Amino acid sequence: MYTFYEFFAGGGMVRAALGSKWDCVFANDNDPHKTAAYRSNWGGECLLEGDIGDVSARDLPGAADLAWASFPCQDLSLAGVGAGLNGARSSTYWPFWELVRELRAEDRAPRMLVLENVYGALGSHGGKDFAAIAKALAEGGYQFGAMIIDAALFLPQSRPRLLVVAVDEPVPVSTGVARDGPDSLWHPKAVVDAHDRLPTAIRRKWVWWSLPCPKRRRMELADIVEGEPVGVPWHAPEETARLLSMMTEVNQAKVREAMNAGRLVVGAVYKRMRQGVQRAEARFDMAGCLRTPAGGSSRQTLLFVEGSRIRSRLLTPREAARLMGLPDEYILPARYNAAYHLAGDGVAVPVVRHLAEHLCEPLLARTNHGMETAK
Repeated sequence: MYTFYEFFAGGGMVRAALGSKWDCVFANDNDPHKTAAYRSNWGGECLLEGDIGDVSARDLPGAADLAWASFPCQDLSLAGVGAGLNGARSSTYWPFWELVRELRAEDRAPRMLVLENVYGALGSHGGKDFAAIAKALAEGGYQFGAMIIDAALFLPQSRPRLLVVAVDEPVPVSTGVARDGPDSLWHPKAVVDAHDRLPTAIRRKWVWWSLPCPKRRRMELADIVEGEPVGVPWHAPEETARLLSMMTEVNQAKVREAMNAGRLVVGAVYKRMRQGVQRAEARFDMAGCLRTPAGGSSRQTLLFVEGSRIRSRLLTPREAARLMGLPDEYILPARYNAAYHLAGDGVAVPVVRHLAEHLCEPLLARTNHGMETAK
């Protein structure tokens, strides 16, 4: 069995994804609602609630195979304030890295690190933030590479995320898990540009990770909705009419197409400011990216179209969890905002599972350390 540390653990969605081959020996988060959900689903034996800056290497047992860090994205997001790695939230990356450095000094650094964040982290501060992370990894004894993986490959949610995978330099990297150059599926132009901006010495530590293309997604938005919504009411007809009136002709045409489908069609709607006017934008192929409920515009509305009958309501907490790939057995916080925040701040479960199955586990299995812990 492989062992891992889960930093910025939230409700343990990485743990849900990694599955039975992995043993979580340490988890940390400072949000009381998320840690309560973590305990409800996984128990609290390995969980340390509190600020990561207060965690020391002596709190971390053994020498884990993997340290996963989904550090806060608010300061790196295109929707954020742009403070970068020096921002109040995203600067928590550096206490995490200091823990890795302490473990390295004690000869028990994790064999593998996975850093997860928003797409915008690649270009934050003109690429300087990503370069700082890359420099730290390279100088810290890791070879590394970055990928963009969109949850839309697995789930009906548009959620592209940056995954930086770093492995200890002694770990052998060969064909099957790496390639000679970028793959457009995992390495879009933003990744290639971020690589090209790095100094030559750091680029020597870069690995173009390779993953198989997943099978075509079969799940649609209609597959995740609750027939009888729990936790949210249906909108009054007047509210639905107002929502439709906020749409441009392009979006109203999408609704008319759904009306002519001859079946129930479910779409997702976001309210956005466009040229100083609030607009409602609809899409019927999948949901937009889940976000934390910082304001009304971040809560997705669902549109149910069946012929001339059109209804609307907010996304329920369980539907949000399903959009992240969590099973219905997963225990959510009772309060709407807490449950929605947990989902919006989390990782897409099948993305993590795909990465673990096709990259993390094969890499670790090639090392004596990994083979011993897997027994």
